[in-house]
Amino acid sequence: MEKLKIVFMGTPDFAVTILDSIVQANYDVAAVITAPDKPAGRGRKISQSAVKEFALSHNLNILQPTNLKDELFQAELRSIQADLFVVVAFRMLPETVWAMPPKGTINLHGSLLPNYRGAAPINWAIINGEKETGVTTFFIEKEIDTGKIIDTDTILISANMTAGDLHDDLAALGAKTMLHTLEKIQNNQAFGKEQSSFDLENIKNAPKIFKEDCLVNWNQPAAKVHDFIRGLSPYPAAWCYLQKETTKMTCKLFGSEISEKSILQAAKYKIIADSDVLLFPCSDKFLLIKEIQLEGKRRMSVKEFCAGNRIEDFKLVEKTE
Repeated sequence: MEKLKIVFMGTPDFAVTILDSIVQANYDVAAVITAPDKPAGRGRKISQSAVKEFALSHNLNILQPTNLKDELFQAELRSIQADLFVVVAFRMLPETVWAMPPKGTINLHGSLLPNYRGAAPINWAIINGEKETGVTTFFIEKEIDTGKIIDTDTILISANMTAGDLHDDLAALGAKTMLHTLEKIQNNQAFGKEQSSFDLENIKNAPKIFKEDCLVNWNQPAAKVHDFIRGLSPYPAAWCYLQKETTKMTCKLFGSEISEKSILQAAKYKIIADSDVLLFPCSDKFLLIKEIQLEGKRRMSVKEFCAGNRIEDFKLVEKTE
């Protein structure tokens, strides 16, 4: 039996891990569709997506449409005559694209659907204090992340795991899940399970996260703030305001651990330096922070920060005005 002829669509590193597994399994990847090159960084140097860099290194056919509804692009896509489209971390597809291949279009999502539909499932699972999550493959339909489920695999979330840690673990798990799904489709055994068969009343969503959503609320318990910080680390990163004399600045926080040190009301907004960590006060306990990034500065360890600053000169500022 000939291997499936696949068009792969994706952009970031997460998608590369999945694409690599498909290539290594000797599927016929007839084309790779990824985001157009764009200027990035302070120098505005033209940057290629991680998927494009991988595709170039493996001599794969690359398409970079700016408009997925463009008739010329869709004509070129039809001419490939792929059996299946595989989508991982890409844009929303028009129906004229996802309905094109005879075996359908499948997506890999970084959650256990129907929970955490949306753009940021990895972040929200940790922010909400979940103990487990996983990956799901499903057939794409009109509504985002609502199609028939083919396969799911589960992974545990440890107490101090960050979104970055979970991202890498889910990418590795997703590569295995995808190959299992492709084998089912190859053998015409991927029937899919309707998401309407699940309890949809209590599902949690995973909307896109913006900078203003990442401001830490220190008036919450340490466990809640801990989940918030690690759920946004390393990107887009939780942040807070610090005051030094008359200057107020933003400070990003990367990873955290809950300290057993309890809060005294008199020290409510006082930050404490303790060896190679900083202790930030929450409503009940302190949170231990190892890495920070002051506004306009590079990310650094607390040890580096304390070498050039007196922590006594800084205090937390709760309000934004």
